[in-house]
Amino acid sequence: MEKKTERTQSGQFEVAFNRIHRCLKDMVKDAHNESFVELLNVGQKSHSIIRKYKDELYQFARLRNAIVHEKFDVDQYIAEPHVEVVRRIEKIAANFEKPPLAISISSTPVFYYYEDAYLKDVLKAINKFDFTRFPIYDKNDVYMGLLTSSDIIRWMAKVMTSNVISLGDVKVRELLNNRKQYYVDFIKSTTNLYEVEEMFDRYHAEDKKLQAVIISETGTANGKPKAILTPWDLLDPDPNS
Repeated sequence: MEKKTERTQSGQFEVAFNRIHRCLKDMVKDAHNESFVELLNVGQKSHSIIRKYKDELYQFARLRNAIVHEKFDVDQYIAEPHVEVVRRIEKIAANFEKPPLAISISSTPVFYYYEDAYLKDVLKAINKFDFTRFPIYDKNDVYMGLLTSSDIIRWMAKVMTSNVISLGDVKVRELLNNRKQYYVDFIKSTTNLYEVEEMFDRYHAEDKKLQAVIISETGTANGKPKAILTPWDLLDPDPNS
């Protein structure tokens, strides 16, 4: 019975390994060959999911070679994966086959305002929910820009007279004219988390800071936002993954 359990663990490990290998072949098209390690070496340059798991995957590749190529007798393995190793590689394989959606770690619902909204309402949201970034839209639900708490502070500093600021009739559009321009991008709700990480990496490579990724109904600047992702959301979206 014990020997059968070991063979089952080896088999489970190899099945999960092959699932990941198939995913790597689909993802990485510019490798010199389709060996597992070569796909890792090439793919980690442009795929954040490979970078996330690469150290473990290199270890799994060595273990897989021991399991498959270094038998010292029929069904007698020189190495056997621990049950926790099998569970881990199966979890990683599932992540490769069905990556988590970006919307799963985003802020929902997203607080957004139309250009004719009153500033005092934005301030209430900052005070109550501690949000700092607000997409602003025109009456046709077209994105106009990102308003941040820093923009509001700078605006207040400019308009303050006699130590008093009257906010009762101030509308959001008044703060959009001279605010700092931010890099913002848009995705659909079907976009996975690793695609968003790659998006942030591309902006960083161009020396641009992507302030937010907005998940909209259309995946473009036209359409109401469903959720918003900021760099903070990506710091550790799943510490147990």
